[in-house]
Amino acid sequence: MTSQTETHSRSPAAHAVDDRVTPFHVDALDVRGRLVRLGTSLDAVLAHHDYPAPVKRLLGEAVALTVLLGSTLKISGRFILQTRTDGPVDLLVVDFSAPQDVRAYARFDADKLAEMQKGLAAGAGFDSGALLGHGHLAMTIDQGLSVNRYQGVVALEGGGLEAAAHQYFAQSEQIPTRVRLAVAEEVRPGGAASSWRAGGLMVQFLPTEGGCVRPADLHPGDAPEGTEIPEAVEDDAWVETQSLIGTLEDIELVDADLSSERLLFRLFHERGVRVFDAENVVAKCSCSRERVVGVLGSFSREERESLVEDGKVSVTCEFCGRTYDFKAEEIVGGDEPEAEAGA
Repeated sequence: MTSQTETHSRSPAAHAVDDRVTPFHVDALDVRGRLVRLGTSLDAVLAHHDYPAPVKRLLGEAVALTVLLGSTLKISGRFILQTRTDGPVDLLVVDFSAPQDVRAYARFDADKLAEMQKGLAAGAGFDSGALLGHGHLAMTIDQGLSVNRYQGVVALEGGGLEAAAHQYFAQSEQIPTRVRLAVAEEVRPGGAASSWRAGGLMVQFLPTEGGCVRPADLHPGDAPEGTEIPEAVEDDAWVETQSLIGTLEDIELVDADLSSERLLFRLFHERGVRVFDAENVVAKCSCSRERVVGVLGSFSREERESLVEDGKVSVTCEFCGRTYDFKAEEIVGGDEPEAEAGA
Protein backbone atom coordinates (compact mmCIF):
# COMPACT_ATOMS: atom_id res chain seq x y z
CA MET A 1 0.00 0.00 0.00
CA THR A 2 1.36 3.40 -0.94
CA SER A 3 0.54 7.00 -0.26
CA GLN A 4 -0.40 9.39 -3.04
CA THR A 5 2.63 11.49 -2.13
CA GLU A 6 4.93 8.60 -1.28
CA THR A 7 6.37 5.86 -3.45
CA HIS A 8 7.63 3.61 -0.67
CA SER A 9 5.57 1.05 1.21
CA ARG A 10 4.22 1.90 4.62
CA SER A 11 2.67 -0.18 7.36
CA PRO A 12 -1.06 0.17 8.03
CA ALA A 13 -2.23 1.81 11.24
CA ALA A 14 -2.82 -0.59 14.12
CA HIS A 15 -6.21 0.91 15.00
CA ALA A 16 -8.86 2.96 13.26
CA VAL A 17 -8.05 6.66 13.00
CA ASP A 18 -11.39 8.42 13.26
CA ASP A 19 -12.69 11.41 11.34
CA ARG A 20 -10.77 10.58 8.19
CA VAL A 21 -11.64 9.77 4.59
CA THR A 22 -9.26 7.32 2.91
CA PRO A 23 -9.22 7.20 -0.91
CA PHE A 24 -8.09 3.99 -2.60
CA HIS A 25 -7.71 2.28 -5.99
CA VAL A 26 -7.88 -1.39 -6.94
CA ASP A 27 -6.23 -1.26 -10.34
CA ALA A 28 -6.76 -4.94 -11.17
CA LEU A 29 -10.54 -4.45 -10.91
CA ASP A 30 -10.70 -0.94 -12.43
CA VAL A 31 -12.35 0.42 -9.29
CA ARG A 32 -11.69 3.38 -7.07
CA GLY A 33 -13.32 4.28 -3.80
CA ARG A 34 -13.34 6.05 -0.48
CA LEU A 35 -13.64 4.79 3.08
CA VAL A 36 -14.81 7.09 5.88
CA ARG A 37 -14.60 6.48 9.63
CA LEU A 38 -16.30 8.97 11.95
CA GLY A 39 -16.03 9.23 15.73
CA THR A 40 -15.58 12.51 17.58
CA SER A 41 -16.93 14.55 14.67
CA LEU A 42 -20.17 12.53 14.61
CA ASP A 43 -20.58 12.90 18.36
CA ALA A 44 -20.16 16.67 17.98
CA VAL A 45 -22.84 16.82 15.27
CA LEU A 46 -25.30 14.76 17.30
CA ALA A 47 -24.66 16.63 20.58
CA HIS A 48 -26.46 19.79 19.41
CA HIS A 49 -29.89 18.17 19.72
CA ASP A 50 -31.53 15.58 21.96
CA TYR A 51 -32.20 13.04 19.23
CA PRO A 52 -33.61 9.57 20.04
CA ALA A 53 -31.26 6.69 19.18
CA PRO A 54 -32.99 5.73 15.87
CA VAL A 55 -32.72 9.32 14.65
CA LYS A 56 -29.05 9.44 15.64
CA ARG A 57 -28.41 6.29 13.61
CA LEU A 58 -30.18 7.67 10.56
CA LEU A 59 -28.43 11.04 10.79
CA GLY A 60 -25.12 9.22 11.25
CA GLU A 61 -25.73 7.33 8.00
CA ALA A 62 -26.57 10.61 6.24
CA VAL A 63 -23.39 12.26 7.54
CA ALA A 64 -21.23 9.34 6.43
CA LEU A 65 -22.80 9.32 2.96
CA THR A 66 -22.46 13.09 2.58
CA VAL A 67 -18.79 13.05 3.61
CA LEU A 68 -18.10 10.23 1.13
CA LEU A 69 -19.63 12.23 -1.70
CA GLY A 70 -18.65 15.75 -0.66
CA SER A 71 -15.01 14.88 -0.09
CA THR A 72 -14.67 14.11 -3.80
CA LEU A 73 -15.02 17.82 -4.63
CA LYS A 74 -11.72 18.96 -6.12
CA ILE A 75 -12.36 22.67 -5.54
CA SER A 76 -13.86 24.70 -2.73
CA GLY A 77 -17.60 24.43 -2.49
CA ARG A 78 -20.44 22.78 -0.62
CA PHE A 79 -22.14 19.44 -1.02
CA ILE A 80 -25.61 19.36 0.53
CA LEU A 81 -27.73 16.26 1.10
CA GLN A 82 -31.38 16.88 1.96
CA THR A 83 -34.41 14.62 2.34
CA ARG A 84 -38.09 15.59 2.56
CA THR A 85 -40.39 12.70 3.32
CA ASP A 86 -43.60 11.62 5.03
CA GLY A 87 -41.89 9.32 7.55
CA PRO A 88 -41.15 9.85 11.25
CA VAL A 89 -37.95 11.68 10.22
CA ASP A 90 -39.38 14.07 7.64
CA LEU A 91 -36.27 16.21 7.11
CA LEU A 92 -32.54 15.53 7.00
CA VAL A 93 -29.98 18.15 6.02
CA VAL A 94 -26.24 17.51 5.91
CA ASP A 95 -23.94 20.28 4.71
CA PHE A 96 -20.32 19.47 3.80
CA SER A 97 -18.02 22.43 3.06
CA ALA A 98 -14.91 21.29 1.24
CA PRO A 99 -12.36 20.29 2.18
CA GLN A 100 -13.39 19.04 5.63
CA ASP A 101 -16.22 20.81 7.52
CA VAL A 102 -19.55 19.06 8.12
CA ARG A 103 -22.74 19.96 9.96
CA ALA A 104 -26.13 18.23 10.06
CA TYR A 105 -29.70 18.49 11.32
CA ALA A 106 -32.70 16.15 11.54
CA ARG A 107 -36.37 16.97 12.14
CA PHE A 108 -38.60 14.23 13.46
CA ASP A 109 -42.15 13.60 14.70
CA ALA A 110 -41.93 12.05 18.17
CA ASP A 111 -45.46 10.62 18.00
CA LYS A 112 -44.87 8.99 14.60
CA LEU A 113 -41.56 7.62 15.81
CA ALA A 114 -43.14 6.09 18.93
CA GLU A 115 -45.94 4.58 16.85
CA MET A 116 -43.48 3.05 14.41
CA GLN A 117 -41.35 1.56 17.18
CA LYS A 118 -44.45 0.17 18.88
CA GLY A 119 -45.31 -1.76 15.74
CA LEU A 120 -41.87 -3.33 15.35
CA ALA A 121 -41.48 -7.01 16.07
CA ALA A 122 -39.39 -7.94 19.09
CA GLY A 123 -35.71 -7.82 18.20
CA ALA A 124 -36.33 -6.05 14.90
CA GLY A 125 -33.29 -4.16 13.68
CA PHE A 126 -32.81 -0.55 12.62
CA ASP A 127 -34.70 0.30 9.41
CA SER A 128 -33.68 3.60 7.82
CA GLY A 129 -36.25 3.15 5.06
CA ALA A 130 -39.11 3.01 7.58
CA LEU A 131 -37.82 6.14 9.33
CA LEU A 132 -37.65 8.06 6.06
CA GLY A 133 -40.85 6.84 4.42
CA HIS A 134 -41.68 8.22 0.98
CA GLY A 135 -40.50 11.48 -0.52
CA HIS A 136 -37.32 12.59 -2.22
CA LEU A 137 -33.61 13.02 -1.65
CA ALA A 138 -31.72 15.92 -3.22
CA MET A 139 -27.95 16.21 -3.59
CA THR A 140 -26.68 19.68 -4.39
CA ILE A 141 -23.23 20.93 -5.36
CA ASP A 142 -22.83 24.66 -4.69
CA GLN A 143 -19.56 26.20 -5.87
CA GLY A 144 -20.47 29.82 -5.18
CA LEU A 145 -22.20 32.66 -6.99
CA SER A 146 -20.01 32.46 -10.10
CA VAL A 147 -20.99 28.85 -10.89
CA ASN A 148 -24.44 27.40 -11.43
CA ARG A 149 -25.64 24.94 -8.82
CA TYR A 150 -25.93 21.30 -9.77
CA GLN A 151 -28.70 19.25 -8.17
CA GLY A 152 -29.71 15.63 -8.55
CA VAL A 153 -33.02 14.39 -7.11
CA VAL A 154 -34.12 10.80 -6.55
CA ALA A 155 -37.33 9.37 -5.16
CA LEU A 156 -37.42 7.74 -1.74
CA GLU A 157 -39.94 4.91 -1.83
CA GLY A 158 -39.46 3.15 1.47
CA GLY A 159 -35.80 2.28 0.96
CA GLY A 160 -32.83 3.55 2.93
CA LEU A 161 -29.98 5.88 2.08
CA GLU A 162 -27.82 3.16 0.54
CA ALA A 163 -30.56 2.35 -1.98
CA ALA A 164 -31.07 6.06 -2.70
CA ALA A 165 -27.36 6.53 -3.37
CA HIS A 166 -27.36 3.61 -5.81
CA GLN A 167 -30.37 5.08 -7.62
CA TYR A 168 -28.74 8.51 -7.77
CA PHE A 169 -25.60 7.21 -9.45
CA ALA A 170 -27.57 4.99 -11.82
CA GLN A 171 -29.77 7.80 -13.12
CA SER A 172 -27.60 10.91 -12.70
CA GLU A 173 -24.03 9.74 -13.19
CA GLN A 174 -24.50 6.33 -14.83
CA ILE A 175 -21.43 5.10 -12.97
CA PRO A 176 -21.69 1.62 -11.44
CA THR A 177 -21.45 2.37 -7.73
CA ARG A 178 -21.91 0.50 -4.47
CA VAL A 179 -22.25 2.17 -1.07
CA ARG A 180 -22.20 0.63 2.40
CA LEU A 181 -23.11 2.56 5.55
CA ALA A 182 -23.05 1.58 9.22
CA VAL A 183 -23.60 3.38 12.52
CA ALA A 184 -23.12 2.06 16.05
CA GLU A 185 -23.44 3.31 19.60
CA GLU A 186 -20.55 2.63 21.98
CA VAL A 187 -21.90 2.10 25.48
CA ARG A 188 -19.34 2.92 28.13
CA PRO A 189 -19.13 1.27 31.57
CA GLY A 190 -19.96 3.00 34.82
CA GLY A 191 -22.85 5.03 33.47
CA ALA A 192 -20.62 7.27 31.33
CA ALA A 193 -22.22 8.90 28.33
CA SER A 194 -22.21 6.73 25.24
CA SER A 195 -20.56 7.77 22.01
CA TRP A 196 -21.37 7.15 18.36
CA ARG A 197 -19.36 5.87 15.42
CA ALA A 198 -20.11 5.69 11.72
CA GLY A 199 -18.42 4.15 8.74
CA GLY A 200 -19.03 4.25 5.03
CA LEU A 201 -17.56 2.70 1.91
CA MET A 202 -18.12 3.86 -1.68
CA VAL A 203 -16.73 1.88 -4.63
CA GLN A 204 -17.08 2.90 -8.29
CA PHE A 205 -16.29 0.97 -11.47
CA LEU A 206 -14.30 3.22 -13.80
CA PRO A 207 -12.68 1.00 -16.45
CA THR A 208 -9.68 2.41 -18.27
CA GLU A 209 -10.26 0.19 -21.29
CA GLY A 210 -13.00 1.01 -23.77
CA GLY A 211 -13.83 -2.64 -24.31
CA CYS A 212 -15.44 -3.02 -20.90
CA VAL A 213 -19.20 -3.44 -20.92
CA ARG A 214 -21.03 -0.20 -20.27
CA PRO A 215 -23.80 -0.05 -17.64
CA ALA A 216 -27.36 -0.89 -18.62
CA ASP A 217 -29.50 1.93 -19.96
CA LEU A 218 -32.31 3.17 -17.76
CA HIS A 219 -35.76 1.80 -18.57
CA PRO A 220 -37.34 4.07 -21.24
CA GLY A 221 -40.62 4.19 -19.33
CA ASP A 222 -42.78 4.99 -22.36
CA ALA A 223 -41.92 1.89 -24.41
CA PRO A 224 -44.98 0.06 -25.79
CA GLU A 225 -46.23 -2.86 -23.71
CA GLY A 226 -44.41 -6.04 -24.58
CA THR A 227 -41.25 -4.29 -25.76
CA GLU A 228 -38.22 -6.40 -24.92
CA ILE A 229 -35.62 -4.36 -23.03
CA PRO A 230 -32.11 -5.67 -23.73
CA GLU A 231 -30.11 -6.66 -20.68
CA ALA A 232 -26.53 -5.46 -20.35
CA VAL A 233 -24.00 -8.01 -19.18
CA GLU A 234 -21.95 -6.71 -16.27
CA ASP A 235 -18.17 -6.76 -16.56
CA ASP A 236 -16.52 -9.60 -14.66
CA ALA A 237 -14.37 -7.17 -12.68
CA TRP A 238 -17.43 -5.30 -11.44
CA VAL A 239 -19.22 -8.56 -10.59
CA GLU A 240 -16.20 -9.61 -8.53
CA THR A 241 -16.07 -6.21 -6.82
CA GLN A 242 -19.72 -6.44 -5.82
CA SER A 243 -19.16 -9.93 -4.45
CA LEU A 244 -16.29 -8.67 -2.30
CA ILE A 245 -18.34 -5.72 -1.01
CA GLY A 246 -21.10 -8.17 -0.17
CA THR A 247 -18.82 -9.83 2.39
CA LEU A 248 -18.39 -6.59 4.34
CA GLU A 249 -20.18 -6.56 7.69
CA ASP A 250 -21.45 -3.51 9.55
CA ILE A 251 -19.20 -4.20 12.52
CA GLU A 252 -16.12 -3.93 10.29
CA LEU A 253 -17.05 -0.40 9.24
CA VAL A 254 -17.34 0.84 12.84
CA ASP A 255 -14.73 -1.33 14.58
CA ALA A 256 -12.34 0.97 16.47
CA ASP A 257 -9.71 -1.78 16.49
CA LEU A 258 -9.70 -2.20 12.69
CA SER A 259 -7.85 0.49 10.76
CA SER A 260 -9.01 1.68 7.36
CA GLU A 261 -5.90 0.23 5.69
CA ARG A 262 -6.39 -3.17 7.27
CA LEU A 263 -10.07 -3.22 6.33
CA LEU A 264 -9.28 -2.41 2.70
CA PHE A 265 -6.53 -5.03 2.64
CA ARG A 266 -8.97 -7.56 4.10
CA LEU A 267 -11.38 -6.88 1.25
CA PHE A 268 -9.00 -6.57 -1.70
CA HIS A 269 -5.72 -8.27 -0.73
CA GLU A 270 -5.96 -10.83 -3.52
CA ARG A 271 -6.13 -8.08 -6.13
CA GLY A 272 -3.89 -5.48 -4.51
CA VAL A 273 -5.10 -2.15 -3.18
CA ARG A 274 -3.39 1.25 -3.26
CA VAL A 275 -4.29 3.51 -0.35
CA PHE A 276 -3.73 7.27 -0.60
CA ASP A 277 -3.29 9.97 2.02
CA ALA A 278 -6.30 10.32 4.33
CA GLU A 279 -8.32 13.54 4.48
CA ASN A 280 -9.60 15.01 7.75
CA VAL A 281 -13.26 15.55 8.68
CA VAL A 282 -14.24 18.24 11.20
CA ALA A 283 -17.64 19.00 12.73
CA LYS A 284 -18.00 22.74 12.25
CA CYS A 285 -21.00 24.98 11.73
CA SER A 286 -20.72 27.82 9.23
CA CYS A 287 -23.29 30.10 10.88
CA SER A 288 -22.05 33.59 11.75
CA ARG A 289 -23.22 37.08 12.57
CA GLU A 290 -22.69 38.15 8.96
CA ARG A 291 -24.75 35.28 7.58
CA VAL A 292 -27.64 36.00 9.95
CA VAL A 293 -27.55 39.69 9.01
CA GLY A 294 -27.68 38.73 5.36
CA VAL A 295 -30.72 36.53 5.86
CA LEU A 296 -32.60 39.15 7.89
CA GLY A 297 -31.75 41.80 5.33
CA SER A 298 -33.52 39.79 2.63
CA PHE A 299 -36.85 39.98 4.51
CA SER A 300 -39.42 42.73 3.98
CA ARG A 301 -40.07 45.22 6.77
CA GLU A 302 -43.38 43.50 7.56
CA GLU A 303 -41.66 40.14 7.85
CA ARG A 304 -39.03 41.58 10.15
CA GLU A 305 -41.72 43.15 12.33
CA SER A 306 -43.40 39.76 12.70
CA LEU A 307 -40.19 38.34 14.18
CA VAL A 308 -40.11 40.78 17.12
CA GLU A 309 -40.85 39.29 20.55
CA ASP A 310 -40.33 41.15 23.83
CA GLY A 311 -38.50 43.93 22.03
CA LYS A 312 -35.95 41.72 20.31
CA VAL A 313 -35.43 39.29 17.46
CA SER A 314 -33.78 35.96 18.18
CA VAL A 315 -32.44 33.68 15.43
CA THR A 316 -31.32 30.16 16.30
CA CYS A 317 -29.18 28.06 13.99
CA GLU A 318 -30.88 24.69 13.48
CA PHE A 319 -27.53 22.99 12.98
CA CYS A 320 -25.54 24.02 16.05
CA GLY A 321 -28.20 25.59 18.28
CA ARG A 322 -26.38 28.91 18.59
CA THR A 323 -28.74 31.87 19.14
CA TYR A 324 -28.18 35.41 17.84
CA ASP A 325 -30.12 38.20 19.61
CA PHE A 326 -30.88 41.55 17.98
CA LYS A 327 -32.61 44.70 19.26
CA ALA A 328 -36.00 45.18 17.63
CA GLU A 329 -35.28 48.72 16.44
CA GLU A 330 -32.14 47.54 14.68
CA ILE A 331 -34.03 44.90 12.71
CA VAL A 332 -37.24 46.74 11.96
CA GLY A 333 -35.48 50.01 11.25
CA GLY A 334 -33.19 48.36 8.76
CA ASP A 335 -29.95 49.32 10.56
CA GLU A 336 -27.22 46.71 10.59
CA PRO A 337 -27.83 44.61 13.71
CA GLU A 338 -25.27 44.05 16.40
CA ALA A 339 -25.57 40.41 17.42
CA GLU A 340 -24.81 38.72 20.66
CA ALA A 341 -24.54 34.96 20.65
CA GLY A 342 -26.67 33.31 23.28
CA ALA A 343 -27.02 29.78 24.60
